[in-house]
Amino acid sequence: MAQAAQPVQASHAGGGEDWKKQLKLPPKDQRVKTEDVTATKGNEFEDYFLKRELLMGIYEKGFERPSPIQEESIPIALTGRDILARAKNGTGKTAAFTIPTLERLDTSRNEIQAVILVPTRELALQTSQVAKELGKHLGVEVMVTTGGTSLRDDIMRLYATVHMVVATPGRLLDLAGKGVAKLQNCKMLVMDEADKLLSEEFQPIIEQLIGFLPPERQICLYSATFPVTVKQFKEKFLKKPFIVNLMEELTLKGITQYYAFVEEKQKVHCLNTLFSKLQINQSIIFCNSVNRVELLAKKITELGYSCFYIHAKMLQSHRNRVFHDFRNGNCRNLVSSDLFTRGIDIQAVNVVINFDFPRNSETYLHRVGRSGRFGHLGLAVNLITYEDRFNLYRIEQELGTEIKPIPPTIEKSLYCT
Repeated sequence: MAQAAQPVQASHAGGGEDWKKQLKLPPKDQRVKTEDVTATKGNEFEDYFLKRELLMGIYEKGFERPSPIQEESIPIALTGRDILARAKNGTGKTAAFTIPTLERLDTSRNEIQAVILVPTRELALQTSQVAKELGKHLGVEVMVTTGGTSLRDDIMRLYATVHMVVATPGRLLDLAGKGVAKLQNCKMLVMDEADKLLSEEFQPIIEQLIGFLPPERQICLYSATFPVTVKQFKEKFLKKPFIVNLMEELTLKGITQYYAFVEEKQKVHCLNTLFSKLQINQSIIFCNSVNRVELLAKKITELGYSCFYIHAKMLQSHRNRVFHDFRNGNCRNLVSSDLFTRGIDIQAVNVVINFDFPRNSETYLHRVGRSGRFGHLGLAVNLITYEDRFNLYRIEQELGTEIKPIPPTIEKSLYCT
């Protein structure tokens, strides 16, 4: 491959030459996709006048054309305007904010110029990886920092060049408060899964962090759901934000949803039946408590199926290993608490099972969104007890969706491509 230009002299694409032929592009994704990622205006990434080195990273990552959220978001973000964007899980939100953020960085300046905040460590690792891959020809230095890792290592890393930080809020506030993460020239703040970041747990930390930023800054919020807390934050901190709402329908297209009416004591037997009948690439099985996650994982292993589990009370090093191994396909099934509903993108997951039915519609939406990533087909099966029946009805009403009784056989074409 041709050597990329030095980042300081990064050039913008154009001129009609077919430079893409030089790139080692991944094979095209031939799977059927749903219209929430295909119903675009027909824009190309070249239309945004991005640096050629950034375009090289985009095409090498396998992105062919912008998805709807990318079409709506990228050109506005490039102007420096605040953004409030609602789009479904799995429709390309990460690239929608990472691409314009990378484009606006000046690698000749040795300072933090952009911060991306996310609610979980796993999402931080995943987002920083996307940023590094997209920006690999730009010479951009991306740092990831989260709680549960060595503070000393992070402090040492910040003595070297860092242009972009991907972080969980508490750790970044700690570093900023110590004067190690210098944010006075950081003019871009992106918040992914903004509804979670503006919950009671995080909002006071976020507001303190904003105090370290310069008065002239860009704040971009991205999420699938926007509760009242986001409205209050918008009115306090955002300046005439551009609103993107691609959420007329809340649940993802391409995900078929069923329920099975069972007694609590029948759940494991029902799960065993699903495993034997479904064509599962990979599945995530959700429970409502940490104890139930571990107990169910043990039961699934006893039934003879490969199974990992993950929850918030595990050591971070263990969580990282489980996430990495599951993502690499070393195991077919993962039992999880709601820790894993936020933005985690594993393309091979085509089945989500709610072993315990979630308590509210937002949690349901985020759980189900783990399958059917980027417009592919997926299946959600909910095990419903007598006590869950009102909750099922309420969530159907709130999301404007229909969860159907499970048929004796499920067509493979509904969730396998």
